[in-house]
Amino acid sequence: MNSQLLNLLFEDFDYFVTDPLWGDIPFNKALYSLIKTKAYQKLNRIKQNGPTYHVYPGAVHTRYNHSLGVYNLAREILITLLKHSAPPFSKKGIFSFLSACLLHDLGHFPYAHSLKELSIAEHEYLATIIIKSDEDILKALASIGAETEMVCAIIDTDIITKDEETLIYRKLLSGSLDPDKLDYLSRDAFFAGVPYGTQETDKVLHSLLYKKDNIIIRHNALSCVEHILFSKYLMYKNVYWHQETRSATAMVKKALLEALTNSVIKESDLYFIDDEEFAQLPKLYPDFAPFELISDEINGALFKCRFEKDYEDKGKLETLSKEIYSRHKTEHKIYEKLKLEYSWLKPYQVIIDIPEPIKFESDINVLTQDNEIIPFDQIDPIFNKEFKNLFSKSLRKVRIFTPERVSHTAMEKVIADEY
Repeated sequence: MNSQLLNLLFEDFDYFVTDPLWGDIPFNKALYSLIKTKAYQKLNRIKQNGPTYHVYPGAVHTRYNHSLGVYNLAREILITLLKHSAPPFSKKGIFSFLSACLLHDLGHFPYAHSLKELSIAEHEYLATIIIKSDEDILKALASIGAETEMVCAIIDTDIITKDEETLIYRKLLSGSLDPDKLDYLSRDAFFAGVPYGTQETDKVLHSLLYKKDNIIIRHNALSCVEHILFSKYLMYKNVYWHQETRSATAMVKKALLEALTNSVIKESDLYFIDDEEFAQLPKLYPDFAPFELISDEINGALFKCRFEKDYEDKGKLETLSKEIYSRHKTEHKIYEKLKLEYSWLKPYQVIIDIPEPIKFESDINVLTQDNEIIPFDQIDPIFNKEFKNLFSKSLRKVRIFTPERVSHTAMEKVIADEY
């Protein structure tokens, strides 16, 4: 049975897309037709790392590039599992999983990850909306041999399912050693030009097994899991949450929050658009002043950090600013103080930025030399729960961004007086 399923992953894979990270990525004709659909091509117009290019100019790769990489690694994982173990896979399941890997970011829109605090739909849910309604995608999935409902259930974990095979694919797509993480860490590091995210991908892929209803990793690849967790920490510290990247993100988030709370736009106006369409918002609403924040961000006129501190759970500033929809009260109070010295300052030009907590997942099980299966957290001497919490805590910085003309001294005086 395994040999028949393995053949499915090689038979007629005569179409290739050349990727700078993984080389030639093979497709069969049906899978290739999926990436040629109009909805899929739109991913070519959405940057993977949003405004990170302001700091790392090479980081202009797209969701399209990333999705191809996820598919490629997923195919390699399936090959490994089928060669070395006996997972309960089917032809329908295999092609549904590969399709889900290609389509998992289909619902992404600009800054989607950065806007999680706003009342917006998850991109996974939006992906299923597109999949179920796009005739070209449905036609491609049918020719692939994938089941639309299974594809959607693999992508969107809010869809209730008890199907064992679907649940395995879900864990493969969004677990500790998932192809999504393996690709984005390596890809983002490659295009940013930094060494932090590069993974021992081949070693990871060839160390996976299916055993006792679980995806597990051999003990000799334990260091690979450690490397992924440490890489994620370094990428957040130096790339994703670089101070200038946070400034750009905070400016856009502030502009959209102002627009949403003033009913200038609706959440749904952000869905299904690409970077080019997003950049038109200031032109579509020329009388809405806060949208100048978006124009400034696009043009690289980023606000400067005028205050920074480590996040404290019970800190006064954090407590008053915890909820993004009430944060404007604290921002406005700071603005009122600053405008005594800077009469030109506008209320929306004082922005408090508080990053969300980051999880360092390690829910993989390890096959020991004694043939025991033990959770990674219990066998690894370094990455215990306490250490991972320390990682997450050390990344979180509370910052206040303003135009450059506001001085550090003025901001520090306001904070000292009030907080």
